[in-house]
Amino acid sequence: MSDSADSQPHKLKFIPTAANFKLLEPLGVGTVGTVYRAESPEIDHPVAIKLLHPTISHDPNIVDRFQREITIMERLNHPHIVRNYGGGMMDGQYFYAMQLLKSGTLKDRLQKHGPLPWAQAAAFSAQIASALQHAHNHGIIHRDLKASNLFFDDHGRIVLGDFGIARDTHEADVTGDGITVGTYAYMSPEQICADKEISGKADLYSLGCAMVEMLTGKPPFQGANFAQIWDQHLHKKPPGLREHGIDCPEWLEKLILQLLEKDPERRPFNARAVQGLIKDHLEDEFGPDFDQLTQNLPPLEEATSPRSTLWVRLVIGLLVIGGIIAAVMFMDR
Repeated sequence: MSDSADSQPHKLKFIPTAANFKLLEPLGVGTVGTVYRAESPEIDHPVAIKLLHPTISHDPNIVDRFQREITIMERLNHPHIVRNYGGGMMDGQYFYAMQLLKSGTLKDRLQKHGPLPWAQAAAFSAQIASALQHAHNHGIIHRDLKASNLFFDDHGRIVLGDFGIARDTHEADVTGDGITVGTYAYMSPEQICADKEISGKADLYSLGCAMVEMLTGKPPFQGANFAQIWDQHLHKKPPGLREHGIDCPEWLEKLILQLLEKDPERRPFNARAVQGLIKDHLEDEFGPDFDQLTQNLPPLEEATSPRSTLWVRLVIGLLVIGGIIAAVMFMDR
């Protein structure tokens, strides 16, 4: 008896890359896949390989989403969007290869070093807007722009990644009607309401949230749960920045408030308009070479291993005990 259609392996629609990748150490594990550092004789630098977990590779919906992310990334080629190196099958597992970004995320830097100076935040925002315009020109709406999806490359530039829930306007949306997608703290009102006609202006709203976070250390709306945050996105006026002591020029605050308009039609016309406005103001104040504002960032410290952390705690504990013993001996004298 022949196998049923459901038992057949799900076929990818694109031609797999011919590159021969060698997997190295794992970099992270998610609900859908594991990311590895990898090498290829056809690429002169390390890359990141995302392998779909074999336990879920039989699910056609998950494989479709995985494939969509690959095919979306194949259409995008921009210095501020993570580069794609193809995908296919590797030892029976679906995979795709992408740019290895090992300098941390914007979220990492904000947590480690605090808010950015306004000029640096503006320069990074121009880079993000440039990436968004490129994606929008190709019919791609990211839908999940946030600080943890904004990475730094080796030159200190922002790179937009994780297109896992991106909307391809050239194809039917794989997200069911009435289902919201995104991250609570950055979702536009139209995403929250699950509007069918989501445009690139939803990404502009998320950019406004990220700009507030760059300047203050946190997104504009806070709450104990998603309902409280969503209510603020839908109804509450965004907080003024300069009136709360945030150092930024009036034009930048005005731009952020426009990006955070509840009505998409009241936001800037497109990401290119945002990029142009920021560029004009930065050039007026810092000259044409304002890219220097995003360079020479303080490095993120390497994560401390559990073993070294335990050793440090043991040493501190021994020192404390030694101090107590010395104090007791001194008092006995």
